Amino acid sequence: MVLRARGIGRRYGGVPALSPIDLEIRAGEVLGIVGENGAGKSTLLKILSGVVAPSEGTLEMADAQGALRATQLKSVRDATGAGIALVHQELNLAENLDLAGCIFLGREPARWGVLDLNAMRRDAAMWLARVGLDLDPRTPCSVLPIAQRQLVEIAKALSCQARVLILDEPTSSLSLRETDRLLVILAELRAQGVAVVFVSHHLDEVMRIADRVVVLRDGQSRGTLLRGEFDRAGLERLMVGRDITTNDRRAQHGDAATCLTVSRVVSAHRKRREVSFTVRAGEIVGLAGLVGAGRTEVLEAIAGITTHEGQVHLDGIELRGLAAERVRRGVTLVPEDRARHGCFLEDPVAMNLSLAWIDQRSRLGTVDRSGERTLVQQMVTRMAVRPPQSQRRVHTLSGGNQQKTVLGRWIAVAPRLLLLDEPTRGVDVGARGEIHDHVRRLADAGSAVLFASSELEEVLLLADRIIVMHEGAIMGELAAHEATELAIMHLATGPSHAAADESRDGAVHA
Repeated sequence: MVLRARGIGRRYGGVPALSPIDLEIRAGEVLGIVGENGAGKSTLLKILSGVVAPSEGTLEMADAQGALRATQLKSVRDATGAGIALVHQELNLAENLDLAGCIFLGREPARWGVLDLNAMRRDAAMWLARVGLDLDPRTPCSVLPIAQRQLVEIAKALSCQARVLILDEPTSSLSLRETDRLLVILAELRAQGVAVVFVSHHLDEVMRIADRVVVLRDGQSRGTLLRGEFDRAGLERLMVGRDITTNDRRAQHGDAATCLTVSRVVSAHRKRREVSFTVRAGEIVGLAGLVGAGRTEVLEAIAGITTHEGQVHLDGIELRGLAAERVRRGVTLVPEDRARHGCFLEDPVAMNLSLAWIDQRSRLGTVDRSGERTLVQQMVTRMAVRPPQSQRRVHTLSGGNQQKTVLGRWIAVAPRLLLLDEPTRGVDVGARGEIHDHVRRLADAGSAVLFASSELEEVLLLADRIIVMHEGAIMGELAAHEATELAIMHLATGPSHAAADESRDGAVHA
């Protein structure tokens, strides 16, 4: 055993965020931790990584001889020195540095008191390769897409030679191939004796990699299960206290008016491929594909965030101008990275929810504050934002409730076209279902919805029609009734893979 917690808990102002629990973290084992947002996972991780001290209980860390000794982790530096590394869900890289600088920030190798750049870049390249990134260590962090930045965070943690590696939602922005690579890495680390704590809303990944699973709900442990004792349905019941039901939407929209027409649009994607497609009123269309397929670029081009060639029409009228003008036309985007581009984290829920409504309703700089208060209360209730406190700062909310706040901002103004990029990234299973329900209701009311997701399960569950992309090009479309994970991957892996697959009766070899 590497680390043991005895009755650790944490209170904030007398309110328990984590009730006392016992926990054992063992060398050469992957411990899965699951639970809805607000279940206490983040608080537990903060205690284990030295971000906060427990209000009660003790931590014991194994010494060099393997004997457990009481320890106090008063800071992240203490935890790192003890061999505990945490990779956060929200990325924490210094974007003004290059990759080598990000990985070794605060631990730069020196020779004769002088920074050894060659050694730092050589070692950085080794750790980047370990997570499947073939990148020049001199590359600025700021130019990387979110999926690659996530992998750099993991490389940084691995470079600390951690005895305990804690991963908080590590696959939330990764493609299937990148996820598979990460799980292989974790299996290798386990074989080398590293203790891995794997926190994820992706239960299939937890079941695939974890030796034991701890389930949290409402700040309490609901049980520890060994491999062979848990399945998806059982974990979901323990997490939410009820069975999870799905709403399998398979509506037909052939007679509905065309809302969005994309004609030979070329975005900023490096391959400069043209894309053309339509979305009908009341239809939910999913964009599927591997990371780098160009899904985000298409959404940003439609939203006017990036310039593009080609034409985009909404209800037959061409969209011109950038984002602000398109929002006025009823085109709205929930971005992939809500922390950086979706929320005003330091502002209250009320402001985040009412922003679009105020922009529509204000006249000559005058805002109907009474109407705003009514709207905010309605949207907090409608979106089930928890806790239901409209003056609470958004950064204090869980990821799922932050996402509901961003989505609620646009639902409040009933957009003609709703664009969503990774709509449930980092969101727990309960909140994911709520977000899907909100999207379905918006479509049922006549809005067109176009979303991109790396989760094939989500694409299959939510979309009426699926457009599959590869390296900036559309490889094909699938109706909901004919779509399977195999059929999507057959197209997503590109024309050469698809041709090979056809010769093997459609088998996919990713």
